[in-house]
Amino acid sequence: MISAFTNTFRIPELRSRILLTFALLVVVRVGAFITCPGVNASVLQHWFDSQLSTQTGGGIAALFNIFSGGSLENCAVFSLGVMPYISASIMLQLLTAVVPTLGKLAREEGGRQRIMQLTRYATIALCIFQGTLLALSFENPGQSPFLKGIDATITQLGIPLVSHPGFAFKLIVVMTLTSGTMFLMWLGDQITDRGIGNGMSLIISIGILSRLPAGLLQAWKTFIPSTQTQGQVQPMFLVILIVVLFAVIAAVISLTQGQRRISVQYAKRVVGKKVYGGQTQYMPLKVNYAGVMPIIFAQALLIFPSTIAAMLFKDYPAMQRLAGALSQGTWHYVLYGALIFFFSYFWVATQFQPQQIADDLKKYGGYVPGVRPGQETAKFLDNVMTRLTFAGAVFLLVVAILPQVLSRTLQVPDATAQFFGGTSLLIVVGVVLDTMRQIETHLIQRNYDGFLKKGRIRGRSERTPEGRGEAVQQKTIVGVYLVMAVALLAAVIVYYVTKR
Repeated sequence: MISAFTNTFRIPELRSRILLTFALLVVVRVGAFITCPGVNASVLQHWFDSQLSTQTGGGIAALFNIFSGGSLENCAVFSLGVMPYISASIMLQLLTAVVPTLGKLAREEGGRQRIMQLTRYATIALCIFQGTLLALSFENPGQSPFLKGIDATITQLGIPLVSHPGFAFKLIVVMTLTSGTMFLMWLGDQITDRGIGNGMSLIISIGILSRLPAGLLQAWKTFIPSTQTQGQVQPMFLVILIVVLFAVIAAVISLTQGQRRISVQYAKRVVGKKVYGGQTQYMPLKVNYAGVMPIIFAQALLIFPSTIAAMLFKDYPAMQRLAGALSQGTWHYVLYGALIFFFSYFWVATQFQPQQIADDLKKYGGYVPGVRPGQETAKFLDNVMTRLTFAGAVFLLVVAILPQVLSRTLQVPDATAQFFGGTSLLIVVGVVLDTMRQIETHLIQRNYDGFLKKGRIRGRSERTPEGRGEAVQQKTIVGVYLVMAVALLAAVIVYYVTKR
């Protein structure tokens, strides 16, 4: 494992790609501290600091602050992050699966480029919409559901959040935030093309990891008693939380990598004096096929209606009660779980095509042992995927609710609980795994041993996919721990440097 990390800098091309990626990520972090014109960032920083120790943790604003890497706390030019682009990409991808015109366009030559262009147009529209809402919240912080309780901070500091409100302020903020998101898109494309890949995902992950030191510091202040204040629980509870954190990360890695391997045999074909086929291959079906998408969709459907109801229907008690039920309480958990299950099956239904897979297998002479080719194979794959999706949805539900349970029942600060599950942990683990695969591909192409050296040798010698999978799983967990440890160390250094 350690030799694989050292080998990455022995390959000139890979070394240049890694250094370029690090340089562009530094630019991303620098942009998180450049404040938008007309906004007093010190007011937002004091308000976020006061909200860290509470169980609400700042609510929706704190959630957006995590995904923007602290940019919202500084009211930086990158406050919107790349989430508008991710949202636009998801919408276009779903529309491509359900709208025949877009589906036909995607299959045509040059159609993908056209869809990418439409995605960028949709991103600009989302940036303008979200930037306008953010500018209105800055102008009227007391009436904004994003910034609950900020009036006390403004009164305490004696400094207004916006010095000169008006149309010019809103126009400058919207243009600045939109330009920042478009610049982040360009940086992500450069990381994807010239770096180690997964540019957008790396930008999101770096932003999430940059908030981890603040969460750990708040957990230390909460659970370790000091001479001035008495901690809420014993220090041993902090040790237990750290153990739980490592266990949750290991479980997320295992279930993210979990697969059901369907054996596929190919009939022998004799062409001249050569024999083709006759071997057995495996079709991997992932347990968590939908990834983090169901949680993102469920959060969006719960957050945005409650936010709009709180902003536009302040004088209607029924709408306020509805907004409160969607944001917390029993009905929140019930709807959250139901939406996760719905979008898990919806994503699989739109992205996984068992009939097309069955037709391709039949076309090339492949078949599943014990299952007739054609329609029967499609039904078999659909039944297997349905059962796997149920298991994956249960896993996503547990991971999504775990931070909220820790925050509300065990009095864990929300800034700390966010890293025990939910969207943040799934995104970071998934991006680290994809980055390791990208780097390992470069290593193997140049005859170097990759991160999964032990698992690969074991698979060749024993010829058993089960043994290979177990060894690969263990090596993968260790590799993710090492990568996250290095990223955490860098985040801690940056955190203390910027605070000073």
